[in-house]
Amino acid sequence: MTNSIYIGYNFKVEPLQPATEILIAELGYAGFESFVENETGVTAYIQKEEWDANILDDIYILSSSEFKISYDFNVIEQTNWNAEWEKNFKPIVVDDLVTVRAPFHVKPNTKYDLIIEPKMSFGTGHHETTHMMIQHILENDFKNKSVLDMGCGTGVLAILAEKVGATKIDAIDIDNWCYLNSLENVERNNCDNISVFQGDSSLLNDQKYDVIIANINRNILLQDIPTYTKCLNEKGMLFLSGFYEEDLDIIKTKCFDSGLVFNDKTLKNRWLSAKFDIK
Repeated sequence: MTNSIYIGYNFKVEPLQPATEILIAELGYAGFESFVENETGVTAYIQKEEWDANILDDIYILSSSEFKISYDFNVIEQTNWNAEWEKNFKPIVVDDLVTVRAPFHVKPNTKYDLIIEPKMSFGTGHHETTHMMIQHILENDFKNKSVLDMGCGTGVLAILAEKVGATKIDAIDIDNWCYLNSLENVERNNCDNISVFQGDSSLLNDQKYDVIIANINRNILLQDIPTYTKCLNEKGMLFLSGFYEEDLDIIKTKCFDSGLVFNDKTLKNRWLSAKFDIK
């Protein structure tokens, strides 16, 4: 990794929020690996071998009339990523119960203390989708449950699932960096019940779970919802996020056709998460 060549995009964003957070999430799904926020917007990095001239074509927010976003890009040598995110990564607290922090932050007084070193992986709790998924885990019974964290990123949701009582957790991500980062964070949080795998939904086969968490994006969710449903035990719960409010209807239709019923939703800055149950 130390000799990798990267493309750096410098985005100027007006107004900064919530546009910057939305932009970071969309870029993460498009393959960008690291982000550094600044006073005017954000700089995003992607490996040159993963880049193509059309990389931004599907970034929805760039065409939104609500925000003014301009950018330029250049080829750079890989920087010291750890030093960059250490300067910008601040601990967060969710519902006064969960703290997500880096190893160098002071230990908090909250009930659950999650130590996450994100590096280039997505999922620190700062983004709305991860924040809402943390809330779902806090509000539902995970005790003695088997759980799948699909698209696990840093592993933060799998780690919290164990902290609240889940006894068997599988964490899966297609990205090698996320896979390795999740392994590190699982060990860092002294978790014993989490198995981490690199891959996609094809790994699931005949696996069964009481709870499935999938914080990915709309297109992958629509593709994989039938597979998730087949993997749910009786009275199983499916939590989905990574899509916008306007995508809920198509998500609900796919879930209904797959044998699920809509239970609840949470909305935060146009991002939405939803809970579905087995019919």
